[in-house]
Amino acid sequence: MTDLSATRQRSWLGLRGLRIFNNVSGYTILMVLSALFMIPLYWMFSTAVKTPQQTFAIPPEVIPSPVEWKNFGRVFEEVPFGRFYLNTLFLAGANIVGHLVSVTLVAYGFARLRFPGRNVLFLIMLSTLMIPYQVTLVPRFVMFAKLGLTNTYWPLILPAFTGTPFLIFLVRQYMMSIPFDLDEAAYIDGATRFDVFWRIIIPLTRPALMLVIVFTFIDVWNDFLQPLIYLHDPNLFTVSLGLSFFQGARETDWNLLMAGSVLAMIPPLVLFFFAQKQLIGGISVEGLKG
Repeated sequence: MTDLSATRQRSWLGLRGLRIFNNVSGYTILMVLSALFMIPLYWMFSTAVKTPQQTFAIPPEVIPSPVEWKNFGRVFEEVPFGRFYLNTLFLAGANIVGHLVSVTLVAYGFARLRFPGRNVLFLIMLSTLMIPYQVTLVPRFVMFAKLGLTNTYWPLILPAFTGTPFLIFLVRQYMMSIPFDLDEAAYIDGATRFDVFWRIIIPLTRPALMLVIVFTFIDVWNDFLQPLIYLHDPNLFTVSLGLSFFQGARETDWNLLMAGSVLAMIPPLVLFFFAQKQLIGGISVEGLKG
């Protein structure tokens, strides 16, 4: 019995040691990969607080000395960066409102309503995901140009009120997981279809709607091609377009360009920080339901 217990103890210690080794090696690999991925971000931030001489110094200065924190303030002095910020926040807010209205209504129709041809229409909508964005770019520009809406925000806002197939699919899959018994119980209590949609489905779909908000904000904040096509007035420029404008106007001020890039990263990071719990949870739930 003593030999058997000693053997079990050695086996347990061996499994524990193997588990510890796997954890340590796994975390070490992740830390190394994280450090590698952080190198470009660190270089951008370090360049943002350098002087022009330090930016082009050979060999490169990894740790700038002195640190020029005033570069972040100079960005707002050289170009109307504050206006670019407000313009992009306005577009992001308008697109979020448009997607929340259109995506939830269309997804609710596909998920909870029974009507002839529902599956066919849903497949047709999904098939549009295979159409490259560049195919519809020219016809859409011609349409807005004929309507006289170029150099305005309308071409960047109106498409959000028609929905996005990927977001509709995402919210529809989430709504289909909600038991239909809730709808039937509400109808028995005298609720209308709108009451079911507003008081039951929308609150239960909150994680999926948070995904819609985050995806829409990041897509609008990083969008460069559409503002470049439709906007010509510098007072209407977005952050991404403003950074490109700054790069063309001040080709040698790479430190200020990097400072502007750091400032442009702040809103998406803040949004992800406050929404990461629901965001990660919603993505994992959607993955399980798919």
